[in-house]
Amino acid sequence: MNALALLAAALLLPAPALAHVGDGLHHGFMAGFLHPFSGADHLLAMVMVGLWAGLSGGAARFALPGSFLGAMALGGALGFAGLAFPGIEAGILASVIVLGALAALAVRLPLGLGMALVGAFGLLHGAAHGAKLGGMALLGAVGGTAVLHGAGLALGNTAAPRARRAAQLAGGATAMAGLALALL
Repeated sequence: MNALALLAAALLLPAPALAHVGDGLHHGFMAGFLHPFSGADHLLAMVMVGLWAGLSGGAARFALPGSFLGAMALGGALGFAGLAFPGIEAGILASVIVLGALAALAVRLPLGLGMALVGAFGLLHGAAHGAKLGGMALLGAVGGTAVLHGAGLALGNTAAPRARRAAQLAGGATAMAGLALALL
């Protein structure tokens, strides 16, 4: 339960609504590592990947975050190369809402379908990061994302009924926050 309180406190810290702050490319591993923490849309979606994976259990605990990270790395490279993805911000906001709802309802999809879904969202998040990050920063962003996945996984990887319910409530709150971001 302490991990849930820590996550709630982190989410209350002031941050821009979207992760694309400032102009130009950001360089260096640490700039990339910190980038996923800089916007509510990315931070919430990435924590929800881990939370949903933990609630799903079994192979999903590693397959869902792994799928997101792999697709994010690909999307980052494509974004850095200048490939434009239409509707990228809408897709990122959709990821917050959908992943939050999946966690809230503790939906158990077939593993391949779940991996494809989080992979598609990872591709979008990666492309957005790739458009803003340069060089080693892309690798840093993958590392920061893995940390956020791990935080969500720690919250959702429980069999205790009260802890599972708290994790599901966090998913519902995230879906609602995604809706709020979409309306801003």
